[in-house]
Amino acid sequence: MSLADSLKSLNEFDVNDLDLNNAGIWPTPVKIIVALIVFGLIVGGGYWFFVKDQYAQLERVQKTEQELRKKYEEKAYQVANLDVFKAQMAEMEETFGALVRQLPSETEVPGLLEDITNTALGSGLSLQEIKLQPEQQRDFYAELPINIRVSGTYHELASFVSSVASLPRIVTLHDLTIKPTGGDGEQLDMQVVARTYRYRAGE
Repeated sequence: MSLADSLKSLNEFDVNDLDLNNAGIWPTPVKIIVALIVFGLIVGGGYWFFVKDQYAQLERVQKTEQELRKKYEEKAYQVANLDVFKAQMAEMEETFGALVRQLPSETEVPGLLEDITNTALGSGLSLQEIKLQPEQQRDFYAELPINIRVSGTYHELASFVSSVASLPRIVTLHDLTIKPTGGDGEQLDMQVVARTYRYRAGE
């Protein structure tokens, strides 16, 4: 059948005359069109019900792969630098231990008070008061305030402050007030709170 005959039979064909029981006598162009429609429906339905979910699953797997690859790289970096991390940890523990050793225990506090007293007298100051205040609890350490009142010249006070800062134990000075006590202005009275710290191991 020529192309002209096929087009003529297609034009003369009425869609209402379609009968699935007589599909064999349908014109060839109609058969082709119906076959293409059925093929398109099969392909479209297959994509919608099967392939689409596979694409979504593939995206999830790819995302999971990227996350696992990133974790693997992080772990590989840590393993490659494990010796460096161990050395850093040992150094940190040594530094922490050195700092802890600078914190007096309860039994060392009287010795610390004696050191501060000797420092004041060695600087030429007159010690008016040195009094330990109630201990203040912090996260992993305890704070021990000590009220100190001394009198002397400006240079003697400066020498005292410098010497306290050089003590082998950690001592910090706070709330410092200085006022003259004599008419000549050379004698000064200094009130200061020295704070030392105690490590609360196992409390």
